[in-house]
Amino acid sequence: MISAIAAVKAINNVREEEIVVATMTANRYWETVSDNKDLDLPIFGAMGKASSVALGLALSQPQKKIIALDGDGSLLMNLGSLVTVAGMEPNNFIHFVFEDGAYWTTGGQPIPGNGKFNLSAMAEDAGYKNSHEFEDLETLVNELPDVLNQDGPTFVAIKVTHPEHAGEPFIGSTKTAMEKLSKVISGS
Repeated sequence: MISAIAAVKAINNVREEEIVVATMTANRYWETVSDNKDLDLPIFGAMGKASSVALGLALSQPQKKIIALDGDGSLLMNLGSLVTVAGMEPNNFIHFVFEDGAYWTTGGQPIPGNGKFNLSAMAEDAGYKNSHEFEDLETLVNELPDVLNQDGPTFVAIKVTHPEHAGEPFIGSTKTAMEKLSKVISGS
């Protein structure tokens, strides 16, 4: 298992100009490490929709890599997005899923079927071009540069744990975040 904060730090360390769409628990951690907040799009109050929003960006901005930071519980709420993403075949789409087996942000309730399915295999079966799973930090750090350079769609499951105190939830406005990112992308 990898510390969730170590995982987002590893992603941030290899990120260059990729747009990052984060939701739920990943938002909390990403906000503390991101070196390019102008290209961050936090999704608030829309559990399960990070992959759909990121897909829209990937299709509308084909010249930019788009990274989705998702949670396992969040993805389960919109599992059909795997098929939708795979069907659209965005080669600039990288979908990270933080697997902790719980709805951690809302109190740690176990997700349905925890331990009985493999999200990475589901993404592969849905048609993602690449699918990866990481359980140790060293392997994640060593393979991330290659993962980010693959033609997508790419799915990356990261088995994570959380620090005992992860701080306050990161709350804001998705509308405001979208308006800010739109200005950055359009150069206005």
